[in-house]
Amino acid sequence: MSLSEIEIVSKDNTAGGGTIPEQQQQQPVIVDVFGASAYGDLPKLRHLVEQENVSLSIPDGNGYYPLQWASLNNFAHLVHYILEHGGDVHAVDNVMQTALHWAAVRGSVAAADVLLQNGARVEAADVNGYRAVHVAAQYGQTSFLNYIVTKHHADFDVPDNDGRTPLHWAAYKGFADTIRLLLFWDAFQGKQDKEGCTPLHWAALRGNLEACVILIHAGTKQELMVKDSAGFTPAQIAADRGHHHVSSILSNALRGHNSWWKEKDWINKVGNIGYGPILFCLVFVCTLIFINSVLFASNLPKVTAVVGLWGWTGVSLSVTSLFMFIRCSSKDPGYVKTSGGIRNDADAEGPLLTTDPTSTANWTGNWSQLCPTCKIIRPVRSKHCPTCKRCVEQFDHHCPWISNCVGKKNKWDFFVFLFLGTLTALIGGMVAVHRMWTSIPALQSDESWIHHVVFQHPGASAFVFMDLFILIAAGTLFVIQAYQIARNITTNEMVNATRYMYLRGAQGGFRNPYNHGFVKNCTEFLIRGYTDDDEIPLQQVAR
Repeated sequence: MSLSEIEIVSKDNTAGGGTIPEQQQQQPVIVDVFGASAYGDLPKLRHLVEQENVSLSIPDGNGYYPLQWASLNNFAHLVHYILEHGGDVHAVDNVMQTALHWAAVRGSVAAADVLLQNGARVEAADVNGYRAVHVAAQYGQTSFLNYIVTKHHADFDVPDNDGRTPLHWAAYKGFADTIRLLLFWDAFQGKQDKEGCTPLHWAALRGNLEACVILIHAGTKQELMVKDSAGFTPAQIAADRGHHHVSSILSNALRGHNSWWKEKDWINKVGNIGYGPILFCLVFVCTLIFINSVLFASNLPKVTAVVGLWGWTGVSLSVTSLFMFIRCSSKDPGYVKTSGGIRNDADAEGPLLTTDPTSTANWTGNWSQLCPTCKIIRPVRSKHCPTCKRCVEQFDHHCPWISNCVGKKNKWDFFVFLFLGTLTALIGGMVAVHRMWTSIPALQSDESWIHHVVFQHPGASAFVFMDLFILIAAGTLFVIQAYQIARNITTNEMVNATRYMYLRGAQGGFRNPYNHGFVKNCTEFLIRGYTDDDEIPLQQVAR
């Protein structure tokens, strides 16, 4: 299975056969209108047109027009001048590409705006059926694609001559932001080209991991099972091309959909609950065992005043921790409301093409703010939780042990729960060990302390074992959360720091714009329960 690369002729060749450098050379030699248009030399262009009467409607030896060169390099003022002095906005080169096609290659929005205002056809297609939307997707020009769709209502789901839509091309090239934008507009994932391939096939073919993950989360089981004309699914194609990590993710996603418990509604509902009830019962049972087998045990010495004080303090903390568990488990973690996004009505018909995502208040120039599933513009630090199927503000992680996400509105409760759980387990374990240690008589020479405790105090021993498990788990999470709070960074940001542009500095290194220092980070979190992202200028986040 092969995929033809875009048939756009080389845009780096000058009219005279030279090469336009990546950075404009000093004093370039411009001898004709094509070079002047390519380099943006308006005085030279004016001289050639107005003094030497050179035509702007005649192509060079390769069939390229001055208008195409100016559009490619986003010289909007030259585009306007050329159109005013005889340039044809509908002129096409040897492969039937217009100046708008060339503008799409480099995302030249300003030049495209002049072209479209002067009658350029946004749906003009070349010999391969490529329109400007296809070219923009092939080159990952997300902003350009957003512009021609929202401002000029270009068809973002139109197929080319081979049946490939812009989503096919974006998936094949691995442009994650472009994929998000197209899915945000409800681009059809199940569209098959002439070879029977969906966008997921092409993402798997190239081993584009992030593209596959986005398509999986926003798609359904059907896209995972579609076979191309050769009879291969996306997972099989990835495995055949040696992209084993991608193949594993696709296979696991398909197995998750095909699992027998997914077919059982009642089991599915129980599975969605998570491990929260198990943890609640574990803590509750531990508390009862502690009271019965440690504080009130008949085979242990009478409880002293000091031990009793510590013991009942532990019980009180345990009850309080259960209360905090219920709070962080049942509380809204900070779901992003749809009213703050694009689609306010779940029953809205069709994609909202007249709405520009970049014009919303939450927009910071980061295309990952688009949620293709919820169809909203989410705040920067938000993330879509595939388990809760909602976007969560200041998303930290989804915790199966509390059966809920941890986010902006319940992170304080979760942190207090971890603190109380750690403190309770520490106090309970110390009281239990002290009680058993002081009750040990003189041991026989062949009997160990552990052997004696296990067989003489099985209830207290079981409590110590469960308490140790809780102490390690809760203590580890507490330390991690305390460290992240001190730095004002979430678990999700720590794990995926390289994926988020707002966490990158000018030199590409890690930079956290939300870190105000240890004291302010901790104080603000403990008093408010969360940190206020609105205090951070959007320019600083988007930088």
